[in-house]
Amino acid sequence: MRLTKYTDYAMRLMIYLGSQPTGLSSIREISDTFSVSQNHMMKVVQDLANAGFLEAVRGRNGGIRLARAANEINLGALLRHTEELSDLIDCRGCRIAPACSLPSVLSEATAAFVAVFDKYTLADLVEKRSTLGVLLGFRAALPGEDCTV
Repeated sequence: MRLTKYTDYAMRLMIYLGSQPTGLSSIREISDTFSVSQNHMMKVVQDLANAGFLEAVRGRNGGIRLARAANEINLGALLRHTEELSDLIDCRGCRIAPACSLPSVLSEATAAFVAVFDKYTLADLVEKRSTLGVLLGFRAALPGEDCTV
């Protein structure tokens, strides 16, 4: 299964915010960090804020942050929100559709795929906060600290 760029951007955004030590982040800084169009990131932010994953604070000192603690944000729920997982193929008009079992196999495979995501939260993705902090530019590496990928 291949995830959409939309889900990719959503996951990166959530990892960024989950790694952020304090305060609010701007869409611009996140877009610049991942070399993603600010317009694309804005759409993702609006959607995730409307869905309750993020909190958007308006105004001069505004920005975005997680709406809940990282350990309360389930990756399966995020994936279900960002992906259209119900119809991986379109069987309408297919000659063999009445006798084909492929849709049920794909449905089972999708359920198994998402079940793995259900086991994890955002906190699991950001458990190496100090390394992520260096890679995302939140802090400088300590002497002798290896933060190479």
